[in-house]
Amino acid sequence: MFKEFFASEIKKWVRDPLTAFMIFYPLFFSSLVRYVLPVIAEQSGFVLENYSDFILAATALITPLAYGALIAFSVLDDRDDHILTAIKVTPLNLNLFLAFRTLLATLLSFIATIFVLWFANITILPLGTTIAIALLNSLAAPMTTFFINAFANNKIEGFAVMKGFGMIIIIPVVSLIFIDKKEFIFAFAPGFWTAKALSVAIRGEGFLQLSFNGYYLGGLIYVISLILLSHKLFMKKIF
Repeated sequence: MFKEFFASEIKKWVRDPLTAFMIFYPLFFSSLVRYVLPVIAEQSGFVLENYSDFILAATALITPLAYGALIAFSVLDDRDDHILTAIKVTPLNLNLFLAFRTLLATLLSFIATIFVLWFANITILPLGTTIAIALLNSLAAPMTTFFINAFANNKIEGFAVMKGFGMIIIIPVVSLIFIDKKEFIFAFAPGFWTAKALSVAIRGEGFLQLSFNGYYLGGLIYVISLILLSHKLFMKKIF
């Protein structure tokens, strides 16, 4: 069943050039980091290693946004085709149907985050740390999927909501400037916790207000809460 579902999703994506491009969106940004930034740094005297957490956080946080939006647009297509309405009157559970979609978004984000953290070639992180950060980061994908569908009725509105989420990515990156308690002003942004955990992994414990585990656990609780909230808002919208 999952194979057929995945095959049908791929067909949907390749039919739309914009969504097809979004599959390679994270690769595009990590390629810029790997090949373009070093050239700029060499010509300008900019030391990339001093800002590796800023660069990797910005690159990694784009990933769940791209794949969460990709699945969100697929769900919007289903809503336009009244597929969700049809599922409501069939034995197939709607939550199970949505779980397939969000699991796919999470899995793609997880794999892509591991790839971009490695491919960017800015700094070397332990494999276990990379996997942990990728897992936390990927949880933003289902949240993105549900929030876009909770506030959008079609793809045009969906792109507008996605752009709003894109602006929110800037906030966690800016938060890395702050190492005192002022950093928690930015804690409302889901990516804050991932960015800070990544910064601790790169710069070491004791540099920021919390430990790696502190930021990580805080992020897990916060993002899971946002997934539940966004799911509730979406279900309220379609019923």
